[in-house]
Amino acid sequence: MEEKYLRYLSLLFFAFLAELVDGGLGMGFGVSLTTLLLSSGVGTAIASASVHFTEIATTLFSGVSHFKFGNVDKRIFVTLAISGVIGGSIGAFFAVKLQDITIIRPIISSIMLLMGLLIIVKYIRKRDILQQEYATPHKKHLIPLGLFASFVDAIGGGGWGPISTPVLVVNNAHPTKAIGSVNFAEFFVTLSISVTFFLTLPEIRWEIIIPMTIGGIITAPVAALITKSLPHKVLGIFVGMLIIFLSLRTILKATGIGFPF
Repeated sequence: MEEKYLRYLSLLFFAFLAELVDGGLGMGFGVSLTTLLLSSGVGTAIASASVHFTEIATTLFSGVSHFKFGNVDKRIFVTLAISGVIGGSIGAFFAVKLQDITIIRPIISSIMLLMGLLIIVKYIRKRDILQQEYATPHKKHLIPLGLFASFVDAIGGGGWGPISTPVLVVNNAHPTKAIGSVNFAEFFVTLSISVTFFLTLPEIRWEIIIPMTIGGIITAPVAALITKSLPHKVLGIFVGMLIIFLSLRTILKATGIGFPF
């Protein structure tokens, strides 16, 4: 019984930290929690479904908070949301169909490892850009971005933020607007992915979803408020390193190579 409650508290606390990073950086919640669940032995589709059910509440709170604080570019948000819903639904369908394939766990963990590297590289190379250089990316770039990022997010349980946010920033979108728009669009992407999982997956693990949801909700409004002022570089690099460590652990165990813990 004590072990059960300790697991609940661990999930709640980890979700609290993950949402603080995600709300402030525009990435990290799904990647962090999916990596944690995979490393603890949870199946790929169950892990992705659990994270996305959790994100229905956390992305709504985070997105509304970002909108309230003026962090959303409506043109970026609308295009990403529409294309993301389509790509996410397709990705969730394939996630369920591929869940029983043995090789899928190390493949998903490899994707998570790359996401961890992407987070680290982004914040090591972070630099200031002059205000006049900011621009809204064209729809012809936003549509494929939304389709691809949401597909990877559904298959792997994370990736919407780590893919979308850096691409937008590289294309000279305002960093704050990129983070806010990605967070708000994520609610609609997450909702479509969750509905697909609900209709196609035989088992939903509420004992995982509930504590993660509570931890994420507590943090979401706070994270949006501090986006403009909190220095995230060290925290972002730390989270990226943690994701890489847990992903490597899962990959090594799946391939039969011993791991000390």
